[in-house]
Amino acid sequence: MRIIAFYSPKGGVGKTAAAVNIAYLASQSQCKTLLWDLDPQGAASFYLAGAEMVKGKKLSKLLEGKSPIAKFIHEDVYPGLDFIPAHSSFRNFDIKLEHEAGNDMLRQMLAPLSEDTSLVVLDCPPTLSRLTEQVLELADAVYVPLVPTWLSLNSWIQLRDFAKDKKLGVKKLKPFFSMADRRKRLHREVIANPEDYLDQPLDIIIPYASVVERMGEEGLPLEVLAPRSMAAASFRQMWARIQWQLWKR
Repeated sequence: MRIIAFYSPKGGVGKTAAAVNIAYLASQSQCKTLLWDLDPQGAASFYLAGAEMVKGKKLSKLLEGKSPIAKFIHEDVYPGLDFIPAHSSFRNFDIKLEHEAGNDMLRQMLAPLSEDTSLVVLDCPPTLSRLTEQVLELADAVYVPLVPTWLSLNSWIQLRDFAKDKKLGVKKLKPFFSMADRRKRLHREVIANPEDYLDQPLDIIIPYASVVERMGEEGLPLEVLAPRSMAAASFRQMWARIQWQLWKR
């Protein structure tokens, strides 16, 4: 079982859209996939509402070990794609982690799924916290969407420094440009020279597109909603790159 995360300390950068689209594409590639929405805002549920409007459960029983993770999973929201929706109680995740002696709670939760699940995709909240530490420790790779702006690039520096300070494996971080609008001069300048701003950037650019915003309205991943769009093509390229990085195939 491989585990990847989509994370950014800055909101509004296309993180959840990327997580949902990559999870869907993975599930359509004969890769049994679980998408876990760890963000209490629950945006991933809106993007998957076309399959089934799913609601999350309170986190307490899972954290206390009174209920197995399987009880939280909505199976086959699309063929091959399972989903754990967020719940408002997920905001207490960090509080629980602060009182845990170990640093592998997420690993323990996911361990029972290893035989039946090929890929876990974590959609993470935009915080620098104990949960972030565990995600960085656990994940095989962490994909970091960045809008080509100074504020977003500054958030990358914060995350990189956080990972270095906590010794959590900076090489796991895979930054990529998201919501790129080539009509804007700054966007063009930044994406033209990504190595000037990022460490080992993923050579994939997700364009700004109104069809991505429609995902929430229609409740559909792009591959279902608008497979011929440039954004959908970019996500297919991204999944191909992720698949190669994880399995070298």
